[in-house]
Amino acid sequence: MYAVIKTGGKQYRVSEGDIFRVEKLDASTGDTITFDQILMVGEGADIKLGDDTGSATVSAIVTDQGRDKKVVVFKKRRRKHYQRTQGHRQSYTAVRITSIQA
Repeated sequence: MYAVIKTGGKQYRVSEGDIFRVEKLDASTGDTITFDQILMVGEGADIKLGDDTGSATVSAIVTDQGRDKKVVVFKKRRRKHYQRTQGHRQSYTAVRITSIQA
C-alpha cells in the first residue's frame, strides 16, 4: 500500500518502511508524527483520491534532524562592479514511515 502525503508545501509518495527527508518539523528524534494531509491512498487498482481518502492517516517516526549541504548563490552583473555571494543550508527532518491507515 502507498500514499501521497503533503507536508512543507511538497508532495511525497510513501509506503511502509520508506525513509525520506521533509522540511523541518517541530519534533525530536524518536517522536511519532501523524501526517493527516493525505492526497491519495492506493494499492494496485484500488485507489482513493481527494475527499475519498476520508480519515486516512500516515504515521512516521523521526529518525534524524539536520541540515543539508550548503547551496551557494552567486550574483554578478558584468562590467558593473557588482558581485554578491550568499550561502544557504536548508534544515530537514528525516522520517521513517511505520504505517498507513486507509
